[in-house]
Amino acid sequence: MVSVTSMAHRILKYVPFVLVLIDLRYEGVKCGKTVDVESHLEMGKKLLAAGQLADALSHFHAAVDGDPKHYMAYYRRATVYFAMGKSKSALPDLSKVIELKPDFTAAVLQRGNLLLKQGKLDEAEADFKKVLNSNPNDKDEKEAQSQLKKSDEIQRLVVEARAHFDRRDYSTTVVYLDKVIETCAWDVESRDIRAECFMQMGEMAKAITDLKATSKLRSDNTQAFYKLSSIYYHLGDHETSLDAVRECLKLDPDHKQCFGHYKQVKKLSKQVQSAEELIQQQRYGDAVSKYEAVMKTEPDVPQYVQQAKERICHCLSKDQQGAQAIPVCSEALESEPNNVNVLKDRAEAYLQDEQYEEAIKDFESAQEHSENDRQIKEGLERAQRLLKQSQKRDYYKILGVKRTAQKREIIKAYRKLAQQWHPDNFQDPEDKKKAEKKFIDIAQAKEVLTDPEMRSKFDQGEDPMDPESQQGGHRHQHFHGFNPFQGFNPFGSGPFSFKFSHN
Repeated sequence: MVSVTSMAHRILKYVPFVLVLIDLRYEGVKCGKTVDVESHLEMGKKLLAAGQLADALSHFHAAVDGDPKHYMAYYRRATVYFAMGKSKSALPDLSKVIELKPDFTAAVLQRGNLLLKQGKLDEAEADFKKVLNSNPNDKDEKEAQSQLKKSDEIQRLVVEARAHFDRRDYSTTVVYLDKVIETCAWDVESRDIRAECFMQMGEMAKAITDLKATSKLRSDNTQAFYKLSSIYYHLGDHETSLDAVRECLKLDPDHKQCFGHYKQVKKLSKQVQSAEELIQQQRYGDAVSKYEAVMKTEPDVPQYVQQAKERICHCLSKDQQGAQAIPVCSEALESEPNNVNVLKDRAEAYLQDEQYEEAIKDFESAQEHSENDRQIKEGLERAQRLLKQSQKRDYYKILGVKRTAQKREIIKAYRKLAQQWHPDNFQDPEDKKKAEKKFIDIAQAKEVLTDPEMRSKFDQGEDPMDPESQQGGHRHQHFHGFNPFQGFNPFGSGPFSFKFSHN
């Protein structure tokens, strides 16, 4: 019986020989034996026909590596690039095919078409002429003649476009460039000029489309990213502006224009972000300060000034500073009269300032542009109730306090008025009767406004002391049989009785 150790020695004895065979086989594949290249080409063709582009490309890569002088391997790989929409990658392969086999008409024609799309008109014309001089078949000859004629026409259009651009006739320049780009879809220079025309004409959306295209068509197009960032910035989209200028700096960290612009955009973006975070935290006063800083940072860009005014209007309204909010909101609405959010905020500010009819107008205007907004509907109903309520009895007015008054302010006002209008202070029967009524109103106002639940109802337009305004016609149980003169002390918290003498 052979021992394990002995068997291991025998195997190891042949390992070098096996490794040499493997290495030779690898070198054979690497050197590109015809059988291996043809096998890859055949398999690649089958996969291409089946639509398996990535796998087909792998086989054509292997064929090119196996035989760098096999023109068909390059041509097949270019075909896959075309199918994958990577025409730019196909161009070097087509040039290699023509270098290895100058009379390969199909490759020359395809390269000419590709160069025409890129706007390289002189090079494209050279290829079309080469096809015509190579005794082509009828189909290739007809296509080459057609493309050569088209290239000549494009040359003329380009000259016209540049002449009009130099004269700053941007709209006419665009007309010519539209025709150029219709054929030369990948022409970076024509798109750059057309983008500049759109910018001068104020058609920023169209300029953005062209600049995005040129940033992809030319990998080092820092200027396109700078222009994109500038456009987005002046449109008020600081976040997208920041993304674009960062792309510029990725390509060239020392780009002066992009770096300077980056610092400006970053500063403003940070201020806006900080302000919005403060709003989320309901720190409205601090948020107002931040947005005032935004207006100082970029006073010449209307979009940021407008945005700052909108948000300051919102903050002041939320902070119950109606009187201060109204003029800011009104300024924001001068630029955008139909801005629903600002209309809602100003309506709330009007309510706080007890301008109910104005609030109703704003809510109705907002509703015209946003019919299904529940907040607007509820706000309008509340404003209508408050208007109706204001025409009856207003507890805030009775005590002479603001709607934002704290409890201690309400009690202080009540004590002062209760002392002033106490019926014992009046001797004349008519004056006493008037004082008693006034005293009851003051007492009821104090009770409603110092009770959180009833104050909330009153703020929504419902009078807790009025049976008609209660749902179902019932008063709040706390006020059933209310008597302000029984156990009632306007100057303390304990039981107290006043004696009235009626003459």
